[in-house]
Amino acid sequence: MTTPEEQEKLNHLYNIYEQPMYRIAYAILHHTQQAEDAVSDAFLRIIQNLRKIGDVDSEQTKRYIIRIIRSTAINQYRKNQKESARWAAWDDKIMQIPDKRDDIEQLLANVVQEEAIAALLEPLSETDRQIVLMRCQEELSFREIASQLSMQEATARKRFERAKKTIRKQKGDIYYETQLFSVS
Repeated sequence: MTTPEEQEKLNHLYNIYEQPMYRIAYAILHHTQQAEDAVSDAFLRIIQNLRKIGDVDSEQTKRYIIRIIRSTAINQYRKNQKESARWAAWDDKIMQIPDKRDDIEQLLANVVQEEAIAALLEPLSETDRQIVLMRCQEELSFREIASQLSMQEATARKRFERAKKTIRKQKGDIYYETQLFSVS
């Protein structure tokens, strides 16, 4: 698959950049094995684009290598965060011992939270409510939201931004009203 020249270029890249790439990945991930995995993944990406790399020692190549390892390590970090949150939530559910009082307290807390959310979303149109809930509760991307609601991605993004402004104003109004009532 690779020519002897490409193999030589890859060996040279590895000898020069492997340790700096590891340091960059470790600075982002703070975990030895994950940093090593990020370097391996980055080299796989480099191999795919090996023909695009000219002089191994050039500043352009150095910037390219840094960009690849940073993006690879950041992607790994984001993936770790999502998995960590998923496992933490799962661990919390398993470790809980059911108690009837907790169920009632949780139910009341959920009702209060749902009422607060409903009050904040009240001034929004139905479509804007759906966009906010899809984005905040279901954690969908704007592309996914736009696809489900048959609109442009930019439209979904703009409507979300406008809805956020409305919610912020609504939150301020609710806070102001509760302050007025708590003083009297």
